[in-house]
Amino acid sequence: MMLVLPVLLAISTEAVPPSAELPASVRDLAAAAWAAGDEAGLNAIIKAARAAWPKAGPQIDDLAAEYATRIEEKRASAARARTDQLATASMFQNWKGEIELGGSWSTGSTDLLALYGAARFEREGFKWQHSLSGRIDFQQSAGKTTADRLNVSWQPGYKFSDGLFTYGLGQFEHDSLLGYQGRYTLSAGIGYTLLATPSAKLSLTGGPAIRHIDYVGAGSSDQAAGRASLAFRWKLSPTLNILQDASVYAEGSETSALSSTAFETSLFRKLKARLSWDVQYEKAQLVSQAPVDTTSRATLVYNF
Repeated sequence: MMLVLPVLLAISTEAVPPSAELPASVRDLAAAAWAAGDEAGLNAIIKAARAAWPKAGPQIDDLAAEYATRIEEKRASAARARTDQLATASMFQNWKGEIELGGSWSTGSTDLLALYGAARFEREGFKWQHSLSGRIDFQQSAGKTTADRLNVSWQPGYKFSDGLFTYGLGQFEHDSLLGYQGRYTLSAGIGYTLLATPSAKLSLTGGPAIRHIDYVGAGSSDQAAGRASLAFRWKLSPTLNILQDASVYAEGSETSALSSTAFETSLFRKLKARLSWDVQYEKAQLVSQAPVDTTSRATLVYNF
């Protein structure tokens, strides 16, 4: 678009007689924008042509209709190619993921060790989709452990349509400071993608869940629960993204919720910097601790 606009500006400022035909230069600019794959530039050319040559309205309409047809055919062809690729891909193809790392270590007047690591792997197939994730968060201050968390999960899903899908979830959590050695969750339900554009995506899921909890020195329990989650991705610019993930388990005496908000910006081609804020809520606690726990962190993320 940067290449065609200066030329467009030049021809649009020429003296134009009231009965002027649409100049060939406008068609040449439209062809150049199409060849460059610049739809925004193409739309700008057509819009400027309408203002500069109002008497050539029918010709401009034909030009706009011609390229609108080409654009639809191009998108339909790309969609068919994508569908064919997903349908024929093996289980080892179409995986993408990210690795997130952060930490600090200080000695002297304050002894502090903080380690954080997370990984996520996702695969999209023709009908099936998979998400594998894990994270570990460990902190120690003055010889006392202040964070000891581990979370591993697998979530497969089956797509009924572009928006509607069903999911399953298997999850393991460990957090000795909250009083449980292991918390195992199985869940299944329905999900729906409310928004899906090149710059934003919003999905909701919900369904029943079963939890088995092994408490630290206090036996175990099995409980039924209801689960709901939200996942939102918003690409504000080519280098800046907003991510929001939230989940809640409503189960009588053991209700819990987690919200994670993150801002990430590109540093290099596959490396990003991420600032995140987590809020964790636990209704029932086996230790003397506030029900709401917040964590802020700065990490590096490698995408592949």
